[in-house]
This record gives sequence, structure tokens and C-alpha cells, in this order.
Amino acid sequence: MFENIEWVFFDVGSTIIDEHIAYEHRMKDIADLANTTYSSVYETAMEFYKQNKKGDLETAKLLGVDLTKWHKEDEVLYSDAYECLEILSGRYKIGIIANQSLGTKDRLEQHGILQYIDLVIASAEEGVAKPDKKIFEIALERGNCKPNNAVMIGDRIDNDIIPAKLLGMHTIWIKQGFGQYCNVTQEVEKADCVVHSLMDICNIL
Repeated sequence: MFENIEWVFFDVGSTIIDEHIAYEHRMKDIADLANTTYSSVYETAMEFYKQNKKGDLETAKLLGVDLTKWHKEDEVLYSDAYECLEILSGRYKIGIIANQSLGTKDRLEQHGILQYIDLVIASAEEGVAKPDKKIFEIALERGNCKPNNAVMIGDRIDNDIIPAKLLGMHTIWIKQGFGQYCNVTQEVEKADCVVHSLMDICNIL
């Protein structure tokens, strides 16, 4: 399945970076603004995630409050991210395709993993965001890579799997974060492979 792979592209949030504390922080902020409990916000958001919607955004809308700021200071590396990238960077070129605010390279360096990454394509710098296929095309062009020689790894079916698959890239859905609750209902949503941790990927590629 994964023959002739040259590049392995990763999403960032809930793929390499564990965002669960940041999401908790945001949901607590939403609860405070809406004068309700964290548990009710969380339960409502979960129902939206299970409907393949962005739960925190939809819950804020439902409660009539603005979506609160994202606390990047709460983000941490998944425990196996460093080892996974160290292993895979010895086999392939490693890239990032992510919807991120300005300064993605700096944040990856602060997390100690930029040394394993050959190319960073982030929405804020490029002026285009996933699921727009253009951001994937930019990454492939800069990596001088054909789609069938690349793998896209991400937690989101809508942002990561569908657009990459439509371009002819190989795809791996990593079931981490809230993206794991997405329900696959169409062929275009089916990744080539499904994993539950980053180290699982090292056993596949």
C-alpha cells in the first residue's frame, strides 16, 4: 500500500501536538461566558463532534457567545511524537501541512522537533487553509513530490483525509483528539489506514 513513498506529511493539532488541555481551557471559558457548567459545554460539544461538526465552535454559537481565544501555551507534544519523528525522518522526508497561526516553525522548534522536519506549510503564512486542496498542492510542489509518493497523516477527516485523497495522496487517519469521533459515511472519507497513536505509524511505513 505504501510503496515508493518519499514524503510523509503531518497535521499538527491533535496529530503531533496534544491539544486536550487547550480544548478544556476553551470549553471552561465558553462555560464562564455563557454562565453554565463545563460539563454541559463538554457534553454539547461532544454531540456536535459526533455529527462531524466542530464542537467547540457550534456550542459557542448555540449558547450565543463568541468563540474564545485558543491557548497555545496549553499545547504539549504527544508522548510518542519525538520518537516517531526521529524514526520516520531516517526513512523519509518529513513535512507539515497544517492550519496554524503565524510562527508554526518557531513553535515546532520550541517543542524540540523542528530538527526532524524538512518542510513546514502553514495556513497563516500561505494565505490558504485546509480543506482547500491548494495548501496540499503547495506542499507537494515545494517538496518536488508527486501525490502518489506522499502520505498525509491527520486527525481530521474533513481537513486532512478528504482533500489529500482527492489529490491522489496516500492517507492515514490518526484517531486522536476530538477528530476520532468522526463518523465515516462516504468512500472519499475512508483513509488508507487508521491508527490510534503515532508509533503505530512507524510500524506501517
